[in-house]
This record gives sequence, structure tokens and C-alpha cells, in this order.
Amino acid sequence: MNLPPRFDHQFHTQRIVFGEGTVAELPAETARLGARRALVLCTPGQQADAEALAHRLGDSCAGLFDGAAMHVPGAVAREARAVAMRVQADCVVAFGGGSTVGLGKALALDPGLPVLAVPTTYAGSEMTTIYALTEDGIKTTGRDPRVLPRTVIYDPGLTTKLPPGLSVTSGINAIAHAAEALYAPQGNPLLDLLAQEGIAAMARALPALLQAQDVSGAREARRHALYGAWLCGAVLAQAGVALHHKLCHTLGGSFKLPHAETHAIVLPHALAYNAEAAPRAMERIARALDASHAPTAMFDLARDNGAPIALKSIGMRASDLDRACELALAHPYPNPRPLQARAIRQLLQDAYDGRRPSPPGDRP
Repeated sequence: MNLPPRFDHQFHTQRIVFGEGTVAELPAETARLGARRALVLCTPGQQADAEALAHRLGDSCAGLFDGAAMHVPGAVAREARAVAMRVQADCVVAFGGGSTVGLGKALALDPGLPVLAVPTTYAGSEMTTIYALTEDGIKTTGRDPRVLPRTVIYDPGLTTKLPPGLSVTSGINAIAHAAEALYAPQGNPLLDLLAQEGIAAMARALPALLQAQDVSGAREARRHALYGAWLCGAVLAQAGVALHHKLCHTLGGSFKLPHAETHAIVLPHALAYNAEAAPRAMERIARALDASHAPTAMFDLARDNGAPIALKSIGMRASDLDRACELALAHPYPNPRPLQARAIRQLLQDAYDGRRPSPPGDRP
């Protein structure tokens, strides 16, 4: 290993409860936080399961808000805040994926409620101090230690209702966190190890999940996928993000594209853009994927496991590509390769068309 001469690492205080059936420990974990009036958050589609969760809490549940939505619209955050104030909540239980955890983070900022996260996808938001709000079609992100969930309950049994297709796109979303951490300015040797292990765990789990012949095999694959998501999210919390996440935030926030699917489509092209500027990162990603060329291997992982591979297939319009390029360049994230308008526009075109990145030896 080439050890850098200097690096920084910040450990965050967070409790992780991982294992099958650990959702039963929710009341005890809520009490550990000193909370007596928990507001349960979920999306409309998870209302029934969230009600069962609320029932587990018994008298310590102050209410349920089922309006969480992608990209945390400001109007939804304000509505949830009003509910929290009305029921005098002293914590929130975010049950679901990135949309619900993101809403919980908004309430951690205002009115300042601690968050207990119960993830049901592989989004990884529960591990980070990153928050986002969308107003007037513009998604704004930031970092604040207050939004980090105090406790995360990882129960693989809660992911069994996640459809196979969404499992794959959510898993690739997780891989994106670790992949960009490998060339982020805040990276360090510990994060490199976590990132590579997280990518490898998820890349092994997703095909196994789809190919499982029985319930036992599927649950084991989901356990490993959740483990990979945890590691990838932990890396994201420390290392930050680059071009890929900027593009996905732009496409999701401004053009209302589905979050996980957008990540699955854009990641191979963002890696291809940065490949020559970050060769060591690409070597680690390729090794984790058991392949020789990281961008191509990521494209194949998505395609071969049924994920969408073209932005045009998930609602992007060709007429919006120029605008997307402009927005992505307006407030760029740090990136190993300088952002060049023509090259970014071509990246978006390749992602729109679903073009497979070419390994170096295959280029004309």
C-alpha cells in the first residue's frame, strides 16, 4: 500500500444494530435515546409496515407521517415539521429508504429532533451527515453533524419487500458512494479498505439475490447486501462526493428522475470520465468487481442484473440535456478531472443513449 504522507479521519458517534429480527429492539433503542414521543416517518407506499412499527412503540409513539418523497421537497419538510410540533415529538423514527431518512434529517435540522433510522433499502443516507432539500426544482445539499441518525437498526428481514429491480438499483446507488470515495479529496487508507470491501460485498450480493433458489438463499444475499450498503454509506459519510453525485443530484432534483435508477445509469459514465485522472481508484473498483476495467464492469453489473442503462428509459428528454449540463457545471463538486463542458455534455449523451463505456484497448 502507498501510504499518503498525511490524512485526516473523523469518527462520528453512532450506534449500529445489525441482524435478522433486530427491528424488535426498536422500543429499547428509542428509550436508549431518552425519547418518549417518537414520530414515525415513511412514504405513502410503506404506510402499512410503518403502522406496524408504530404499534411496536406503543405509548412511546406520538404519531405517523407518511408523506416522505424523493429529494425531500421543501413543502413536505415543512408539513412534517408542523406535524412534529403539533404532536410534541421528541425524536423521529425514519422507516424506509433515502427519501424517508432525508426527511428525518430535515427534522433534525429544524426543529432539532434526534433521528433513529430503520433502513429498508441500500441507499446509505442513514450513515451520513449529508442532507438535501429541493425548492423550485433545485436540489441543495449540505453537511451538518446534527442530521446523522443517532442509531441505525439494520434488519435484513425488512428488505425482503424491496422488489428485485429496486434492490439492484439501490445497491448500485450504494456502490456509487464507495466508488467516488476512492478518489475524493478527503479519502484515506482506512476508507479505501472500507470502500473496496463495500463494493465487493454489494457486487456479489446483487446477482445472488436475483438468482436465489429459495427464501433462505435470498435472505442471505440480502444480509450481505445490507452489510455492503452499511460500509458504502459509512465511506460516503467521511470522504465526500464528486462528479457522479453532482450529476445525479442535478438530474433528480431538476428533472424529477428516480434517484436509484439515475445512479445506476450515470455511474459507469462518471467513472469513465475520471478513469485516467484516478487510476489507483479505478484499480480498486475493478478489483472489487473482479474485473479489469471499472467503468465497463459497472455498466455490465447494471445491465446484466436488469437495471436501466439509459436516461431516456427513465423519463429524461433529449431536449433537457443541455440544461442539465449547465446546471451540473454551475456549482461543481471537487473532482479528480477538471470539468469540461463539452466532455460533460458527451457524458450525459452517452448516459442518455445507454452506450457501454469502452475499455482502453477497444477504443478506435
